[in-house]
Amino acid sequence: MTASTSAMQRNAFPRTIRTHLCRYLSATLGIALASTRVTVVAGAQVSASTPANGGAVWAAVQQVLGGKGTMQPGNVLRFGFPRTDLQVTADGVPIKPGFALGSWVAFKRMGAGNGGDAMAMGDLVLTEDEVNPVMLALQKGGVEQTALHNHVLHESPRIMYMHIAAHGDPAKIAQAIRTALGASKTPLPQAVAAGDQGDAGGAAAPAAQTTPLDLDTAGVARALGATGKVNGGVYQVSVPRAERITDHGMEVPPAMGVATAINFQPTGGGKAAITGDFVMTADEVNPVIRALREHSIQVTALHSHMLTESPRLLFLHFWANDDAVTLAGGLRSALDRMKVQRTTAKAKS
Repeated sequence: MTASTSAMQRNAFPRTIRTHLCRYLSATLGIALASTRVTVVAGAQVSASTPANGGAVWAAVQQVLGGKGTMQPGNVLRFGFPRTDLQVTADGVPIKPGFALGSWVAFKRMGAGNGGDAMAMGDLVLTEDEVNPVMLALQKGGVEQTALHNHVLHESPRIMYMHIAAHGDPAKIAQAIRTALGASKTPLPQAVAAGDQGDAGGAAAPAAQTTPLDLDTAGVARALGATGKVNGGVYQVSVPRAERITDHGMEVPPAMGVATAINFQPTGGGKAAITGDFVMTADEVNPVIRALREHSIQVTALHSHMLTESPRLLFLHFWANDDAVTLAGGLRSALDRMKVQRTTAKAKS
């Protein structure tokens, strides 16, 4: 069903029928829907009035994790935990948290018949000595590990990335993750009391970028064929795959870690360090590697992040530090060898 079809049908229905329909959708999706404002976004019904923090349906999770989660497309509630405590360099480049040091966790309700349960996925950025204490705490809390590996090379101190997954009561999953992160030095927001109208009442927007980014973002977007956003001194681009990704039969939206992520961190003189990961099917792996190497972009890791996804996905991490627009063209060459959603770049410098 398209958005326009949904709108025509909605206008044709009597008010009582629309009301019953929205009550049904509310029970099915586990979210409160306004009786006359249902839209279709990426194949899933989403309330046009859902607050940025997910509202009452996600209140318990927000309370546990400090009220900093925000809703993403696909009815995903996502939290970020940047490792602002770490001072990491790679190939002489000081790494900003938004470049390669951002832990995150995302939740999505599993729908009708699952008693309010949710699917959770995430990626935790850890030092080597934090890995086993965090893993032990996650296992005790029923949160599984789906991968543990590097993403970059030659960094100091050494950083590991632990990918996690869980299904069940979202508040209990959130508590298990918070307890586990407490075994690391990850900066965590304070848990909020039930009924608190501070952060849990509305996740605050990221602080505005006060210093202009030393990067030709318009040129990068044109060369790459995709636009991004500036976050913490880093230009971040996300490119979703074209096909539907599922795990345990449930759709996994791009915000849960299945979109190609490309980050540019300016290093001066029109140059930028780049890193991120290409999300590929098996037949795309070596064409992407060849495209990257043809443009002097290093491959730093190739592995899985998940266990039971369909189609099977492989994640390729990369690194370079050179002219930003030239590197964007090389990344575009790799994207052209993949089945991804593409949009026309209209970035402003």
